[in-house]
Amino acid sequence: MPVEEPPPDVALGDRSEEEVLAAVLPAFAAVPGVLVGPGDDAAVLDLSPGPVVATTDSMVRGQDWVDAWSTARDVAAKCLTQNLADLAAMGATPTSLLVSIAADPATPLAWLVDFAVELGSRAAARRVGVVGGDLSSASVGTIVVAVTALGRLDGRDPVCRGGAAAGDVVAVRGSLGRSAAGLLLLQRDGAGPDPAYPDLVAAHLRPEAPVVDGVVAADAGATAMIDVSDGLLRDADRVGRASGVLVDLERARLEPFVAALRGAVGDEAALECVLAGGEEHSLLAMFPGPDDVPTGWAVLGTVREGRGVAVDGVVTAPRGWDHFAG
Repeated sequence: MPVEEPPPDVALGDRSEEEVLAAVLPAFAAVPGVLVGPGDDAAVLDLSPGPVVATTDSMVRGQDWVDAWSTARDVAAKCLTQNLADLAAMGATPTSLLVSIAADPATPLAWLVDFAVELGSRAAARRVGVVGGDLSSASVGTIVVAVTALGRLDGRDPVCRGGAAAGDVVAVRGSLGRSAAGLLLLQRDGAGPDPAYPDLVAAHLRPEAPVVDGVVAADAGATAMIDVSDGLLRDADRVGRASGVLVDLERARLEPFVAALRGAVGDEAALECVLAGGEEHSLLAMFPGPDDVPTGWAVLGTVREGRGVAVDGVVTAPRGWDHFAG
């Protein structure tokens, strides 16, 4: 069923809940395995035998995005990516999503419809079903989007953070620092995207995750894996502490990622973006040896005896995004 674009002057509070849902639900395509989809008390899913992987993430207006830079479609793209990346980091294949939104009744209905259309189209492209959720009102100025994502392991063991061992090779699939560099450009310009570096701005507003490569890494024998969502140092430290090892990154191997950003943000900022920039949603994994690293992954260092994270052997305090730190 096609999605009708509502008039721009119609707010959520101008329609009943049923009318709002009727405007949004056509954006979500049916996918195999969904026996009962959106519109009932709960979804019914036909999941493959074995464990189900579940994750959830939320985004808050003014905290995780600002309307001056991000459209509803940007928010949907980022929200989907951060959830699918978490599943990928466990070696899982995403199957379905539950979406809950709490919004100020003055929020334009068109915002919610745009969000739903983008989320639905991106999910359908990955054969992921949007199978239900919740809609609620919120205080003035508030929009909160929460997504719960489910995935399947297809007989694999989950790849957790705590399996790395001394001697493992550290590798990344995807980019480093591009989202953080895009954010810096937005903050510097204030009014909007820098036309000189649209790819970096896009990397922040609509990050992509190498979702299928989580399964590739699991099949290649990855001992530990994590989604780089809060910064390379912080997330590598999480693996190191969970595994009781030291994740030792080599500065020389980080240089290609730094060089790609230097022209846009300068040398010092480029390095900091690579080391501590969040919302990248690349995959950081450890493999038993160099021959186990899949094609397309970039080796960054080695796992050693110790605990935490280091750069060129020097133990480094983790830094990056933290929801509660100043």
